[in-house]
Amino acid sequence: MTLEPISGAAFAPSEPPGTRLMEDGYAILRGAAPSTLIRAIAADLAPRYAASPFCEGGFYGERTKRFGRLLIRSPHMAALVMSPEILALAETALGPWCERIQLNLAQAIELHPGALAQIPHRDQAMWQGALGEVEYLVNVMWPLTPFTEENGATIIWPRSHGIEALVEQPPEPPITAEAEPGDAIIFLGSTLHGAGENRSQGVRQGIIVSYCLGWLKPYENQWLAYPPEVAGTFPRDLSELVGYTQHRPNLGNFEGQCPSILFDGYPDEPVAAVDSLRPDQTAMLAEHVAAQRNTSGKATVP
Repeated sequence: MTLEPISGAAFAPSEPPGTRLMEDGYAILRGAAPSTLIRAIAADLAPRYAASPFCEGGFYGERTKRFGRLLIRSPHMAALVMSPEILALAETALGPWCERIQLNLAQAIELHPGALAQIPHRDQAMWQGALGEVEYLVNVMWPLTPFTEENGATIIWPRSHGIEALVEQPPEPPITAEAEPGDAIIFLGSTLHGAGENRSQGVRQGIIVSYCLGWLKPYENQWLAYPPEVAGTFPRDLSELVGYTQHRPNLGNFEGQCPSILFDGYPDEPVAAVDSLRPDQTAMLAEHVAAQRNTSGKATVP
């Protein structure tokens, strides 16, 4: 796997992709996934692409098809979602702001001839939190067909992320993220971007996989996309990524326990709520409990 500049951008070849992602708001990993894997996923998704209706509305695109729940539509998707290199980049960007990251969505996209250019936007606008410092998500676009300027490759405004997201005018002109199947186009949720116009005679197919802070409400409702009877068949690290674990302290619990208890069915009997705290909270709580026990029962007897 190599990291390459695009559209004339000048980068040091040895510059780590995490550094580029945080400094430039995007990075492209060439050969991030085997071509055999991408072809297998494309073949699995082909019937759903054919059956899916066009979207409604100017944002999704009326000459565009979209569908989610990709982890159940192709057995090969898990390898893409759990790519160690991609997860490491997501941790780099999001780790300072959460205890664990989660899957935000896995969505297939198909731009047909005549698709208009998408309005430039930042995906972090889904959440009305503090802007300019916190990063909320990392997007990864995986081309299933070549992405070209003519067929609507993703358009990205370099260095429009972070504090620059508070500025109305992007600091630099956009680039077209041309890429081949197997490449990964990665950009932050604060980076200005949008799908290009498809002026070609063919379709442009791709997959968007994104990761967000573990304490946010994800774009795709993962518990509905992958209910317990489905998620229970996933490897443990994948089921945790789609939300079947707690984000300490105690977020996302079921009856005060890890929601993975539902993999064995809904409990027949009541269950006890169990603390799920960060180490610092556990230590603070232990001191509090110890202090309370030391003072309990020491009232002066008249």
